Amino acid sequence: MKIYQFPKGGLELEDLTVPPVQASRIAYLPTLALIPLIQHPGAEAVPLVEAGSQVREGMLIGRGYGLGSANIHASIPGTVVKIVSWKLADGRSTKGFLIRLEGSFDKLGKKKENFIWQGLSGFDLQRILSEKGIVEMEEPGRPFIEIIRDAANQSKTVSLVVRMIFDDPWLVADYVLSLERLDEILIGASIAAKAASATHIVFAVSNQEMELAERIRIRSVELGIQIKLIVTGSRYPQRNRRELETVLKSYQKNENIDLGSWCICGPATLAAVFDAVVQNKPILERYVAVGGGSIKHPQVLRVRIGTRIGDVISQCGGFLVQPKKIATGSPLKGMAVQDLDEPVTKTTIAVVALTEDQIGGEIIHDCTNCGECRSVCPVGLDPEYLFKLALLERDAEALAHRANSCHGCGCCEVVCPSRLPLSSTIRVSIKRGKK
Repeated sequence: MKIYQFPKGGLELEDLTVPPVQASRIAYLPTLALIPLIQHPGAEAVPLVEAGSQVREGMLIGRGYGLGSANIHASIPGTVVKIVSWKLADGRSTKGFLIRLEGSFDKLGKKKENFIWQGLSGFDLQRILSEKGIVEMEEPGRPFIEIIRDAANQSKTVSLVVRMIFDDPWLVADYVLSLERLDEILIGASIAAKAASATHIVFAVSNQEMELAERIRIRSVELGIQIKLIVTGSRYPQRNRRELETVLKSYQKNENIDLGSWCICGPATLAAVFDAVVQNKPILERYVAVGGGSIKHPQVLRVRIGTRIGDVISQCGGFLVQPKKIATGSPLKGMAVQDLDEPVTKTTIAVVALTEDQIGGEIIHDCTNCGECRSVCPVGLDPEYLFKLALLERDAEALAHRANSCHGCGCCEVVCPSRLPLSSTIRVSIKRGKK
């Protein structure tokens, strides 16, 4: 068995504070849901309801406008109490609807009716995905039809590539989803491939997940879905697009096959594609890993969009010790939470409450020139040198030394004994240099 992987750098990550790989639990329904009008990289969705409006479960309440924007739906039925504004962790401002739970559900607890989709055209499928607000279910949450169209514009041959690579322990929610909803993911892949006019469906699975790879192979045959299976390495950041592209190029050369351009997505996105097309349902909930050293009972929850982070943590027993930092997403690349009233969105893969010991304290020491950062960089950069250039604001010089190749994986920061903010500082320098 050939294992495809990127050639240098990277890390084998472990974290004992992630939730155990067990069956997911359904989170409590929020009595108040806060639905942001930005859950994507583009402009804020245009509000379609106002304070005092009655909304149904799954009702369109915000229409995407322009490139990178997506439709927003109500995750619970009820009354719009008010429209609130706040600043997102990435610095953008957004409005959102505060909805008080009232009335009956249109989807929850009802018998699921599956719609026949095979006779629909690729254009019809794209229209449904757009209407249901389907995005790639991790930051930055690009609309899925834009990912499809980008791939189609690059080549006449398109391949749908499914990332079943869990190189970061905090991807555990996606892993549990893959175990519980594998059939829906496979059918979702078939739907997405038709929407993208893809010639091939490729599942990339790491060599640490061979049992899952075998389940994918068996169920795809039983469902009559033709796939190609690539076994990858498990070093972080194998799942990143750049490292995954290295694998795909090697696979093409070794197998003498042309995959064309790649439409890359994760399992949560394909489950949402299935829900949108087969069950006529927008994104109402997502699997979220809740854990970290401060959480009493870490677990994977199925959480309604708009549920406040504080409520999610309460369902896990609250805090074992006072957290030093709370983030949404992996500690490596996640964003710090400023307020426990912040809501779960389409792209919230995890809620992590870190202790001071996990953070390692806040004392930053001088660089020791140990070279550890260079040894783990997957793209062969010298983070130490680029960091020093960034501090001096010699951004043009940093770009000349390939700073732009940095994709912010954070490997250098993980191994730095001086706790220097290498990756984040380099990324700031890149932004300054491009202005």
